[in-house]
Amino acid sequence: MKSVKLLLIEDESDVLEINREYFEGKGYETFCAATLAKARFLLEEHAPDLILLDVMMPDGSGFDFCAELRQKTNAPIIFLTCRDENESVVKGLLQGGDDYVTKPYDLNILNARVAAQLRRAGIMTAGKIELPPLTIDFLSGEATLNGERIPLTQKELQLLGCFALFAGRRLSFEEIYRRAWGEMSPGATGTIKTHVANLRKKLKLDDNGWFELVSSGRNEYIFSKVRY
Repeated sequence: MKSVKLLLIEDESDVLEINREYFEGKGYETFCAATLAKARFLLEEHAPDLILLDVMMPDGSGFDFCAELRQKTNAPIIFLTCRDENESVVKGLLQGGDDYVTKPYDLNILNARVAAQLRRAGIMTAGKIELPPLTIDFLSGEATLNGERIPLTQKELQLLGCFALFAGRRLSFEEIYRRAWGEMSPGATGTIKTHVANLRKKLKLDDNGWFELVSSGRNEYIFSKVRY
């Protein structure tokens, strides 16, 4: 399984470096931005799984930037705020933020908040995703449904993992391709549709199964559980 990717947006270089070293020590892949302009570039290049967003940035407000982010990603967003910004946190949360941590913060507490948001988003860091009765084990390269092994290719496993991680959310073709294959390329749409058709058959998605995979007709898919 690919490592979980964090986008760290912070204008204080020493704080940014401390956070980077800490989270890389915890096994995360980190990308650092000291400006919102750099953050936009890294967002497009790396599709992070979670974003730590400082509020006071040299080229704009983190609260305003959050609304922009929500047009491009479903990744959890945790604000890093000063105490005198707490009244504005409500605005940030209403614009799409998921949590906030007040400066100065304990890195262990921040890490716990990060882990909690990743769990809520369905992102596991131990190489396994469980969406009962579906289990995807990236270490063994196997997926099971109701205890029965599903014969998947490596790319089908990655694609199913992408859907399971974001179950119930709209995923654009571009986001799907980046997470399962990498950068978009000519023929990417056809590649996705072919692999989706294979998953439909192998998971029996069209036969009153446990899950459904719906196309919105706008180059998006929604994977969700329909039986409990």
